[in-house]
Amino acid sequence: MARIELTAGPIEYEDTGGTGTPLVLLHGLVQDGSVWRHVVDELGGEFRCLVPTLPYGSHRVPLRPGAELTPRGMARLIGEFADALELGDDAVFVENDAGRLQQLAAERPDRVGRMVIAGCEAFDNYPPRAGGKMMDAAARVPGGIALLIRILSVRALRRVPGTGYAVMAHRPVPHDLTDRWLKPLRTDPAARGVLVRYLRSVHRSEMMEAAEGLRTYDRPALVVWGRQDKMMPPAHGRRLAELLPKGRLVELDDCRTLIPLDRPDGLAAAIREFVAAT
Repeated sequence: MARIELTAGPIEYEDTGGTGTPLVLLHGLVQDGSVWRHVVDELGGEFRCLVPTLPYGSHRVPLRPGAELTPRGMARLIGEFADALELGDDAVFVENDAGRLQQLAAERPDRVGRMVIAGCEAFDNYPPRAGGKMMDAAARVPGGIALLIRILSVRALRRVPGTGYAVMAHRPVPHDLTDRWLKPLRTDPAARGVLVRYLRSVHRSEMMEAAEGLRTYDRPALVVWGRQDKMMPPAHGRRLAELLPKGRLVELDDCRTLIPLDRPDGLAAAIREFVAAT
């Protein structure tokens, strides 16, 4: 893993290198860049895949004191990451689960040359259904996140239908991934504090505000959604594609929110075709 110093502190990232089109692959809360491992296997030979581990609780490197830990601050951090690596207009930003890319594109459209929104928070689904609302509620109770992480650390409990990671994926999320994602939150109070501060700073209207900004985003955009998604409504994917002036839509079967795990083949093919066409 490479490491880069940003205003919030050091950020670890994977860089496959090469001269291909840069793909910046962005994960969601209580995950790290490993959620993209199968997509990187598919695309790493022809694209330069840049996969940061963002400070969403599953990061392993401490942040600087006073770092802005709001959703909007994270959106700006993604822009700063791309600035620091001197990525040009040819870079393609791809986000799954979270909605920070939409906020960045609305605030700094010049920074996002092309983007792929893959099963993300959008409109009024914020915090998103089921798992997102449960995590939001836990963050507002002292010790709530620590208790939730202890529950999810029990392998049998993390696969209870309709809860946690179980609602996010069409197939069970591999235990090695969830063990990896939960370990910092289970063992490091500072990591739990980062997640709690982030969740408590959420403003329920901010994704609607970002959507309004996307109406004038006149650069190529692809929306990819799972038809069986129970957390991010498929209707929101269609709505985003219609909202974006140069938006296009791909829907995938046998797929929920965690598209990089459920359908890495379909997502990789959609990205490849989008980059070639634009």
